[in-house]
Amino acid sequence: MTISRRDFLMAMQAAALAGLAPKLALAQGGEGLYDAPKFGNARLLHLTDIHGQLLPVHFREPNVNLGIGPSKGRVPHLVGKHFLDHFGIPADTRRSHAFTYLNYTETAREYGKLGGFAHLKTLVDQLREQAGAGNSLLLDGGDLWQGSGTAFWTQGEDMVEASNLLGIDILTAHWEFTYPEEQIRKNLSTFKGEFLAQNVFLSDEAMFMGAQAYDEASGRVFKPYTIRELGGKRVAIIGQAFPYTPIANPSYFIPDWRMGIREAEMQALVNEIRENEKVNAVVVLSHNGMDVDLKMASRVTGIDAILGGHTHDAVPQPTEVSNPGGKTLVSNAGTNGKYIAVLDLDIGNDGVRGYEYKLLPVFSDLIKADPAMTSFIQEVRAPYMDKLGEKLAVADELLYRRGNFNGTMDQVICDAQRKVLDAQISLSPGFRWGTTVLPGDHITMDDVMNATAITYPETYVREMSGADLMLIMEDVADNLFNKDPYYQQGGDMVRVGGMDYTCDPTASMNNRISDMRLDNGEQIEATKMYKVAGWATVNSRAPGPPIWDVVAEYLKSEKTVRIDKFNKPTLKNVAGNPGIEDYAG
Repeated sequence: MTISRRDFLMAMQAAALAGLAPKLALAQGGEGLYDAPKFGNARLLHLTDIHGQLLPVHFREPNVNLGIGPSKGRVPHLVGKHFLDHFGIPADTRRSHAFTYLNYTETAREYGKLGGFAHLKTLVDQLREQAGAGNSLLLDGGDLWQGSGTAFWTQGEDMVEASNLLGIDILTAHWEFTYPEEQIRKNLSTFKGEFLAQNVFLSDEAMFMGAQAYDEASGRVFKPYTIRELGGKRVAIIGQAFPYTPIANPSYFIPDWRMGIREAEMQALVNEIRENEKVNAVVVLSHNGMDVDLKMASRVTGIDAILGGHTHDAVPQPTEVSNPGGKTLVSNAGTNGKYIAVLDLDIGNDGVRGYEYKLLPVFSDLIKADPAMTSFIQEVRAPYMDKLGEKLAVADELLYRRGNFNGTMDQVICDAQRKVLDAQISLSPGFRWGTTVLPGDHITMDDVMNATAITYPETYVREMSGADLMLIMEDVADNLFNKDPYYQQGGDMVRVGGMDYTCDPTASMNNRISDMRLDNGEQIEATKMYKVAGWATVNSRAPGPPIWDVVAEYLKSEKTVRIDKFNKPTLKNVAGNPGIEDYAG
């Protein structure tokens, strides 16, 4: 997509004022998006939750991101106009498009796609050059190796090589742990940066049997932290992997590893670093999810900043959290390579004296693609292009996923399961990754893989009682809406097809879900059996074909995809909550 006339004029004006060549002027045009002059003596660049996306993408932000209890009305649980008002972002601008769902289709057509490693490479190099040699680090918060067709077929190796070209210095993990341990270690052996995770330990049995560990005494599987010198000051970076990987994802990939939030171990580690390493700043690279990071920041002292991921929240400014030892900055840098965060620190001998923070949207029409990265992406995708480029159907409406309840892409996946697998009800995980398809565009196999590419994609069809369905729904709802962030595991509500229900997010466990009905209005009865299709089983391999084959078959049969029945729940007790807009149901 070509640059708009307004942004072109602004870019040329910036070039004239600054004496810049047009090539760089485009990278600094567009409402001053890329004005990030150096501040202080240390620059931390932060990416997270890229989910295998090497190319620019469309990704619609949520219109439902409910905060319940203490989280109501607090960042990151703001959407749409509430979000713009809180952060002082003007409506109908590139920033409002990047950070909200508002007028999404129209603004997506105007501003084009965001992200892409070739564009990120150009911007990263520019931001590092501004900081000066030896004054910056590029950190990735995990979910890098999973989420696309090429990542699945290469077992994450494409993303490892891409991250090396991009210059990622430090990485932690979540979906990286959904490959077998042998593959994880193979990928890490070719990664040129450091991998950190303070909260991954061997099981007692694995320790006894002599399983591989970074520290045999403690049982830590990976290096927990590193010390880097930036701007003449010593900065500690601690890695915090996703605490609930063996619960939220199959444990059979990593049967010897135990995780958890490990708050006590984190505090002990911070204390040890502060006492023995003579550091001037401590930063945690986290995949906890933002609500968990906010709670941890209020309880663990001695951390200057937590650069977070997992919940895909694009937060333009960090939250300053008070704790008994001072204050900790908590941020989250979105997903899909749409953004890069810039945290500039002014660090003195006695600690951090000040900071500046920007979350920069990566508009691909404003940033020139790096030639070397472009060549790599073309090369790594070439063996799969015939499959990825296959046009399966045309989207009749905007197909998106992100939000607490069903998105339209989720509904397509659920409808595909019901039709192809001949089921009354379908279930689909509440994943927050998966790119967006605009109305009128072809849905390609690339798009389908972007929404389904996991290492346990098999489908199933089985008989379930109404009581079992209720148990599943209540369990996931408690994971999402529990008022204590330490009991939240990220992700959104399980998606459903062929069934409606009522949800009260403010209620207690086992009281949130009611009035479950089939599409024909029939009440779902606790003792009655129903034919249910699903995918992504965690505890064992399902027997059916991979979900992408099921969805592809459905799309080919439909040719033009229309959603006749949108199975989003009726909600109770959320009126006035700034985490919901434009929701009917």
